[in-house]
Amino acid sequence: MSVSLTLRCHGCAAVVDVGDPALRNPFRCPNADRAPTVDHVLTWDPVSSGVPAWPTDASTNPYVRYRTLQHAYWLNRSLGATDADHVALVNRIDTSLQAVDRGFVVSPLMEFEYAAKSLGISELWGKIDTRNVAGSHKARHLMGILLHLEARRISARIPLAIASCGNAAIAAATLGKASKRPVEVFIPTWVKQPVRDRLMALGAKLVEAPRLASDPPGDPCLHRFHDALHRGALPFCVQGTENGLTIDGGASLGHELADQFAMLGFVPERLFIQTGGGALGSSVFRGLCDAFALGAIGSIPRMHFVQAQGCAPLHRAWQRVARRALRSLGKEATLEDGDNVVAATLTAPESQEAVDEALSFAVTHRSNFMTVWDEEPTSIATGILDDETYDWFALVKAMIATGGWPVVVTDRQIERALDIACPNPDSSDCCDADYTGAASFAGPIALADAGLVEPAERIVALVTGAMRT
Repeated sequence: MSVSLTLRCHGCAAVVDVGDPALRNPFRCPNADRAPTVDHVLTWDPVSSGVPAWPTDASTNPYVRYRTLQHAYWLNRSLGATDADHVALVNRIDTSLQAVDRGFVVSPLMEFEYAAKSLGISELWGKIDTRNVAGSHKARHLMGILLHLEARRISARIPLAIASCGNAAIAAATLGKASKRPVEVFIPTWVKQPVRDRLMALGAKLVEAPRLASDPPGDPCLHRFHDALHRGALPFCVQGTENGLTIDGGASLGHELADQFAMLGFVPERLFIQTGGGALGSSVFRGLCDAFALGAIGSIPRMHFVQAQGCAPLHRAWQRVARRALRSLGKEATLEDGDNVVAATLTAPESQEAVDEALSFAVTHRSNFMTVWDEEPTSIATGILDDETYDWFALVKAMIATGGWPVVVTDRQIERALDIACPNPDSSDCCDADYTGAASFAGPIALADAGLVEPAERIVALVTGAMRT
């Protein structure tokens, strides 16, 4: 079977052969520094690359079950590995992970009946990933990168680097310890002690990154991360702009959801995903698109990406794209009618040409649309306080394609979301989530508060980010 390994930048259309042994860092678009106004993210589409069918493996490990939809699998095969060899590689890493933390599993989709009634909707479901490796979805992103490093036999002496405020750092350190690879973690000064303790126990090198007056705008952790890359580290991170394969690794969540929707016999009307840097939403949407293209599901839910009121750069970028399209249509006043009305206008067939032009302009003029949050980001959901949504463009496209819009929530709504996820902390039904982990549930709460959900709707929200004590 011939499957293309080529990665293509969605902003400048550059093509990268990620298996080229001459490339030390094939994860980031080579034009990113030369053309900084363009939104550079390397992407891989398994369907257009030649993957012919939806997988039917029954393994409980998503990196075995969905391996034929993963770039690392085909890279490994191109380097001479058999299917059995790749499965053995995944299992070897998983065994090492179990000695450090736990192994990867397909995470459950649970129904929250009482919460659905309280919100006045038919069904509310939660995709619970808090009990997976390192307590969140972050390890999924990094597993896609680690499999690539292992397939190419990249030396374990080369350090890996990540910028994170918690969950991603712990995921990177967990995978690093399991694979005996050094990991340098750049964290903000306010990271809580339990996170620091866990990182040190995992052997990570912690580097605090305070905001300096001399820094350019944006996350200081990311600035120090870039410094590490210039010193020779490899990006072991969850920003698609820095490592395109992080999206491929995280797509397993979308693949799992597609199979779970098929098992339940319906695709929900809406899917809510907490959003900081944006790789989670980008990955899940790609996974669902894989499933739709290969006939595993008949539709894709309306996508809603949830951000905190104290840090919502995605909402601002989406509005700017919408404003450009609506201005072309002579409907700029529609922005005053509410995000739901704007979303419906953007998905109307007569808006297609204007929307396509706005998206084409936006991806080549990034700084006109995605800008760093003006103030110090604040929220009780600290895990989504990214100064900018790095994978914003994929999320804007996903929302426009499905008729969704970004939902900005208050801390009070996030508190109510945690009550949904863990109504009884001592119960076996508790999701073990923290405020970040439960933040997706704040999305349907906000729409219900605004009267924007119908009683017959079935809604799914991701729950990912464990409480750390």
